Amino acid sequence: MNQMIKSWAEAAPRLVAVAAGREPADTVIRGGKLVNVQSREVLDGWQVAIAEGRFAYVGPDASHCIGPDTVVIEADGRYLIPGLCDAHMHIESGMLTPAEFARAVTPHGTTTMFTDPHEIANVMGLEGVRLMHDEALMQPVNIFTQMPSCAPSAPGLETTGFAISAEDVAEAMTWPGIIGLGEMMNFPGVVAGDAQMLAEIAATQMAGKTVGGHYASPDLGPAFHAYAAGGPADDHEGTCEADAIARVRQGMRSMMRLGSAWYDVESQITAVTEKGLDPRNFILCTDDSHSGTLVNEGHMNRVVRHAIACGAEPIVALQMATINTASHFGLERELGSIAPGRRADAILTSDLRSLPIEQVIARGVLVARDGDMLVDTPHLAWPDHARNTVHLGKALSAGDFEIAAPDGANTVTAKVIGVIENQAPTKALTADLQVEDGIVQPDAPGDVAQIALVERHRGTGGVTNGFVSGFGYSGKMAMASTVAHDSHHMIVVGTDRENMALAANRLGEVGGGITVFRNGEEIALVELPIAGLMSEEHAQVVARKAGRMVEAMAECGCTLNNAYMQHSLLALVVIPELRISDLGLVDVTKFEITDLFEET
Repeated sequence: MNQMIKSWAEAAPRLVAVAAGREPADTVIRGGKLVNVQSREVLDGWQVAIAEGRFAYVGPDASHCIGPDTVVIEADGRYLIPGLCDAHMHIESGMLTPAEFARAVTPHGTTTMFTDPHEIANVMGLEGVRLMHDEALMQPVNIFTQMPSCAPSAPGLETTGFAISAEDVAEAMTWPGIIGLGEMMNFPGVVAGDAQMLAEIAATQMAGKTVGGHYASPDLGPAFHAYAAGGPADDHEGTCEADAIARVRQGMRSMMRLGSAWYDVESQITAVTEKGLDPRNFILCTDDSHSGTLVNEGHMNRVVRHAIACGAEPIVALQMATINTASHFGLERELGSIAPGRRADAILTSDLRSLPIEQVIARGVLVARDGDMLVDTPHLAWPDHARNTVHLGKALSAGDFEIAAPDGANTVTAKVIGVIENQAPTKALTADLQVEDGIVQPDAPGDVAQIALVERHRGTGGVTNGFVSGFGYSGKMAMASTVAHDSHHMIVVGTDRENMALAANRLGEVGGGITVFRNGEEIALVELPIAGLMSEEHAQVVARKAGRMVEAMAECGCTLNNAYMQHSLLALVVIPELRISDLGLVDVTKFEITDLFEET
């Protein structure tokens, strides 16, 4: 099929002719109940006619649009709802390329995605963004790209493979699939009036596009107001009702996320369900969903179901995943509702609450039925250097993971990164640890393991060591990942330095991914050769490998829900309280490098 769609201007003559009955439609859907997210009502018996991949006629009777070659789809009493939109997400978090991500989520009813490829931007720079953008435009569903804003996410606190400049942002704004600026994570920079951050925002505003927000702080005082004044139009980092209310009061959209590890809808949607705020300013998104979630639980259909379970009226929840999103990005006349001229993206479902996705239509084509993808998702020819991005500089040994104690110390009070289940923030903890032969020892039975950040972009051989708690690991084990938001070096967590070295070297050997070692043996591996972030294998294959990885973590003592997501975020130096980077341990409450040991 032709993946491109004519513009409304190009299609308008035929749309008008079909709606008027002068020409036959390509497809007519009849015999159902149309969910109108514009008026928030269900229109029993309404029919739609499709031409040129767009809705031409939407009304009580489309019989005048039917010709001898018109395909008629019988809805059989089911609901016809708009295709679902994900307002903020990172394709790389699914460990899949855009083509395979589209293959995975389209049967779940997601027909539009607004993606921020800042993961690959940290590894490959503007070229990586362009490769993602180009493959996105090849797909049978709508994938709009936000130009990443922050690589590095916190200048001076980490070193990325590449840095994004204001000039890069200005260039990307001219690309056909760029919809705006990706989440502005450097909120301290915006608040402080940083010239580069404001230049990136200005370039986006001048292009008439949307600026994505990311204010990961509970401070709703002057700093928050300064951030809002800086231009971000939305924010997905809220975790409580007060956060959601504060954002919409400032003219921002509150994006509420349900990803693989983020459960922020239930605590914020009460702003609508209980406080009665205008729901059109609230939007649903996933942010980060790994392949296992996509295959086994769903995508935006999962988020909408969850919002309904949290008390939202079904059509209001649907608005938050369709028309609200389209309006936010300036695309209300292009998609997000079943109305004349819009892209013909729709779903047939027999129930608005449980939301079974029975048929999916994208740009007027039946693309999925009962969970099965019916059309191809074309792949880009990724260059060889995109598959050669893990550069360790040397073979690592157990000695690279040793943490020397201060001279003469028998014990130390170490700063420890504390993982919080199902949340992005961490806690800044301390632990008294033993010293043997001058080397600080982890306290795995006491839940303090070692963490290391291994430099992998420039082959420096650098290793930053620290401590982490919350995973519950025991025995001799290690887990390593080249998915390490946002700079994507390599994070290794383990209870044994020999196993940590084995895991790190293994990822250097396979070109990136995730591995788990126990007692010197590899017990799980997910290969992610493209930028050390993605696989071109089908989502089911990647999900199976990722599922084995989760099992392996449990076999090593881990009981956390979606613990891999927590692992991959331990270097995210823009979310409090304590993180690790290639430059050291980072205090994210002060945005500065801090010592590993407390002063005695």
